[in-house]
Amino acid sequence: MSFAENLKKLPGISHLAALNLLDADGNVAATIENKPGSQGSLAVYNHLAQTYGSINAEAAKKGLEIFAEHTEDERANPGKHPNIARLLQIEAGAPTLRVKHVFAV
Repeated sequence: MSFAENLKKLPGISHLAALNLLDADGNVAATIENKPGSQGSLAVYNHLAQTYGSINAEAAKKGLEIFAEHTEDERANPGKHPNIARLLQIEAGAPTLRVKHVFAV
């Protein structure tokens, strides 16, 4: 299945302005905004947070499956897709990230 097909199955993100990814100390490690170019990543990370409670190794593995062909593109071109690169790092043993929702007003 392609990323576009997988994306259609994920919950909507219209209620979100962004997601903040927090490290173990509660610092914002990254922010994924609800804007063109990152809405797909926002939908994936939101789904993973709802399903797994955090972005842990199991969540990262599932996220990489959802990103489908984009995961392969990141493996071939490291750094091209930072939100996928982050999942690859977590799958490989990087620390779990907590997710804080920033709701749209």
